Amino acid sequence: MTDSATSWQTYEQVATYLLNRVADSLGLQFVEGKQAVVGLESGTSWEMDAKGICSDGVGFVLIEIKRYATRKINQRDLGAVAYQIRDVGASGGIVVTPLGLQEGAKKVAAAAQIVSVQLNENSTTTQYVLRFLNRVMLGLEPEAMTISARPLGGTLTTVKTKHEIE
Repeated sequence: MTDSATSWQTYEQVATYLLNRVADSLGLQFVEGKQAVVGLESGTSWEMDAKGICSDGVGFVLIEIKRYATRKINQRDLGAVAYQIRDVGASGGIVVTPLGLQEGAKKVAAAAQIVSVQLNENSTTTQYVLRFLNRVMLGLEPEAMTISARPLGGTLTTVKTKHEIE
């Protein structure tokens, strides 16, 4: 296996894990890993990078994970995801990428009920920056660190490490 294959596979696994941790914030019960689903219209098999089960337990959300480190997802790529969502009967979609969406892709996402999630390209399950629905979540592991933030809107929540609590 090449380094690039390992990198995108690791990225998919980390993204699935983190989406599962924030499932409730995305209107989901939980997130399952990679699987194939047969299209209702086309009859073809589609591989989903992950699958989110809706909080009502009835529907599901298709999750596409793209570790594009040099470009944003474009309109054509997201149009393909939008068709896949329709074909498999998903209630919407989530696309995970390090750099986000180009302008045309943002329009497709809005029309097709696709949520854009940004996850830095070299994330791990403990060290990451995750952006979605006007939220930012950080996973940080170093022994000592200083963070300063000035929120422009919303709230700033401080989380203490287990070392600070003891």
